[in-house]
Amino acid sequence: MPNLPHPGSAASPSERYFEGGAALYDRSRPAYPDALISRIVAALPGPEVLDVGCGSGIEARQFQAAGCTVLGVDPDLQMAEYAGSTGVPVEAATFESWQPAGRRFDAVVAGTAWHWVDPLAGAAKAAEVLRPGGLLAPFHHASLTPPELADAAGMALPGWSTRAAAAYRRLAPESPFGPGGERTSPFGLYQPLFDGMADGIRQTGLFSEPEQWRFDWAQRFTKDEWLAVLPTQGVLAKLPPDELAEILDAVGAVIDGMGGSFSLPYATVAVTAVRTDAS
Repeated sequence: MPNLPHPGSAASPSERYFEGGAALYDRSRPAYPDALISRIVAALPGPEVLDVGCGSGIEARQFQAAGCTVLGVDPDLQMAEYAGSTGVPVEAATFESWQPAGRRFDAVVAGTAWHWVDPLAGAAKAAEVLRPGGLLAPFHHASLTPPELADAAGMALPGWSTRAAAAYRRLAPESPFGPGGERTSPFGLYQPLFDGMADGIRQTGLFSEPEQWRFDWAQRFTKDEWLAVLPTQGVLAKLPPDELAEILDAVGAVIDGMGGSFSLPYATVAVTAVRTDAS
């Protein structure tokens, strides 16, 4: 995954991601597979979950529905306020600067947010706040391009148009959602992210050997739904409005040519490890 500035940095794209759009983010971003939530909950010694980078509260509400007590931590005030309005208690801070005040948890999770956290410092902070036997489980969506859509380049859009490809190459060449080479393979893009998560956990010496749990699923998007998702993703969120509009127009034309909707296969991967040293 491309390196992104930390939300707390001067170069943070956080405001550009979410300005005026926490509710839109919450509606447009996909939830996490029920099987993932169930497997994490089944592995916990108790019900108390700390959700790092909880955003609008999507996965936090899923853990609440599974019987957990959830506290969110997020540096974006608008996201924190929105999550709070949905019943998720949130403390506004980066995870590295957040003060646990002696509190301990049975799990530390992060839904498509751990890439904002330093992998070693984050794992060490998680070890600090986990009870013995507690689970660290950051997880992340990866969209999978079907083999028959080789030209979709991670967008899972058949018949990728010359216009759309040209717009991505010119306006957002570093985007994982644009066409080009290894980007047609989701794990060519995302596997280094998962391996980096595991390496950070491993380096603390405070966890069991990390495991990667993969869950495959798919979601159908209409044109309007997908064009709502794109501005919340990575590099596109940082584009000036006119450049973003050009890409959205090009992608929308592709979806129109597909009949107005498409099915996007996903894998969601959790990198998990158990707190083994409670000293």
